Amino acid sequence: MKKIFLLLLAVGVLLPMQAQRKLKLNLKRAIELANDSSLQAFSAQNRYLSSYWEFRSFKAERLPSLNLNLTPASYYRYITTRYDSNLDRDVYRSQQTFSAGAGLTLSQNFDPLGGSFYLESDLDYMRAFGVNKATQFSATPIRLGYSQSLLGFNQFKWDKKIEPLKYEKAKKQFLYNTEATSEQAVTYFFNLALAQANYRLARDNQQSTDTLYSIGQMRHKIAAISQADLLTLRLDKINAENTLKNATIAVKRAMQSLAVFLNLEKNTEIEIELPAITGLIAINADDALALAQTNNPTYLAQQQQILEAEQNVNRTKVQSRFNASLSASVGLNQVADNFTNVYKRPLSQELVSMTLSIPLLDWGVRKGKYNMARNNLEIARIQARQEEVSLEEDLLTTLSDFDVQQNLLSSAQEAVDLAEQAYEQTRQRFIIGKVDVNSMTLAQNRQQEAQQNYIQAQLNYWADYYKIRKLTLYDFESGFSLSDKFDYSLGRYKR
Repeated sequence: MKKIFLLLLAVGVLLPMQAQRKLKLNLKRAIELANDSSLQAFSAQNRYLSSYWEFRSFKAERLPSLNLNLTPASYYRYITTRYDSNLDRDVYRSQQTFSAGAGLTLSQNFDPLGGSFYLESDLDYMRAFGVNKATQFSATPIRLGYSQSLLGFNQFKWDKKIEPLKYEKAKKQFLYNTEATSEQAVTYFFNLALAQANYRLARDNQQSTDTLYSIGQMRHKIAAISQADLLTLRLDKINAENTLKNATIAVKRAMQSLAVFLNLEKNTEIEIELPAITGLIAINADDALALAQTNNPTYLAQQQQILEAEQNVNRTKVQSRFNASLSASVGLNQVADNFTNVYKRPLSQELVSMTLSIPLLDWGVRKGKYNMARNNLEIARIQARQEEVSLEEDLLTTLSDFDVQQNLLSSAQEAVDLAEQAYEQTRQRFIIGKVDVNSMTLAQNRQQEAQQNYIQAQLNYWADYYKIRKLTLYDFESGFSLSDKFDYSLGRYKR
C-alpha cells in the first residue's frame, strides 16, 4: 500500500512538471526551428538528396567503369546427335560438359558520338566427359573495341545538357521549399500571437468589467447611474467572461498547431515575442524581377521542359528514318589444352560489323509521332511563357502589397498606443463618473481592434517579405543571395 502511495505521489509530481514545459519564441527562432525540425523541412531535404544522388549517378556514368564477370562453374548433361562413320548415320549420344570462365571489361562512354569504347580480357575453361574426353582453355588476353549507332539518337549528348540543369533546379527548389516553410512558420507564429493578444485583452477586459460592474452596483445604490446602465455593465461582464473562455480555447488550438508544425511536444507552452520593426526595407521592382529570373526554380523548370521536348523531337526525327550501327574490335586470342600454353603465341582477332534498319512501310506512325513531338515542344514554350508572366505578376503584386504593409505597420503601432491611452483615460473617468457606459465600451472595442490590426499588419508584412524571399531567393535585409549561405552538403543554412 505504501509503494502504491509513493508511486501515485511520483506521478502526481511528474505530470505537472511535464505540463510546465515553456518556450519563449521569437519569429527568427520559429523560422529556424521550422527549417530544422518540421516535417516540411525533412520532406524538402529528402527530395533534394534524391536529386543529388541522381546527379552523382549521372557524373559517375561519364567516368570509366570496370566490371568483373565470373562463371565459377557450369555443368551441362544432355543428349546430342553425332555422326558415326562406321554406321554411316547420325546417332544419339550422351554428353557431359563442365565449364568455367572469367572476364574483365573496362568501358568508357563517348558523349560526342554516343558510342562506347571497351577494353576486355577473358579466360574460359571447358572439360568434356564421356567417350571422347577433352580439356581446353580459351583466352583473349586483350581486345579493344568500339560500338555506336551511326545515325541513331544520342542519349549521352542530351543527358549532358539536361542533367546538370535538373540538379541546378533541384538546388533552387530546395531553397524555394525552405522559404515556403518559413512563410508557413510566419502564419502559424502570428496566428498564435493574435490568439494570445486576444486572450490578454479578454482577460484584462474580464477583470475590468468585473471591477466596473462592482463600481456600478455601488453607484446605482446612490442613484448615480440608472438601472439600464447597471444592466449594461452586467451584460458586459457576462460577455467578457464568455469571450475569455473562447479566447482560451483559441490560444490552445493555435499553440498546438504551431507546436505540431515545428515538430515540438504537444504539451509545450509557447510564449510569443513579437518582432521589432527596425526600419523600412526598400526593394526595387526591377532588381527583384532580375533576381527572380536568375534564382527562381520555375525558370529552370521551364528550361528543362523545353529541353526535354526538344530531345523528344530529335528522338522521333531520328527514329523516323533508317538507322545504322557499327561495331569494331581488334585483339588477340588463343586455345590450348592446358593453362600454360593458352597465353603463348596468341593469334590476332578482328571484328567489324555494320547493321542497317530501314523502315519501308509504317502507315505514317513515325511521321505522326514526330509531328506530335513538335506540337508538344510548342506547347512547352507557350506554357513556359505563361508561367513566367504569372510569376512576374505575382512578384510585382507582392512587392506592391509589401510597400503598403510597411506604411500600415507604423500607423498600426501608433494606433495601439493611442487606443491604450484612450482606454485608460476613459476607464479612469468612468470610475469618477465623468463618462457613461457607452463611452467605456467604445474605448474597449477600439483598444481590441487596434491590437488586432497591429498583429494582422505584422502578419501581412512578414508574410509578404518571406514570399518575396521565396520568389527571388534573395535576403534583402543582408543583401546577398540565399544560395551563398546555404550548405548543400548538409542541407541547411550556414550559421
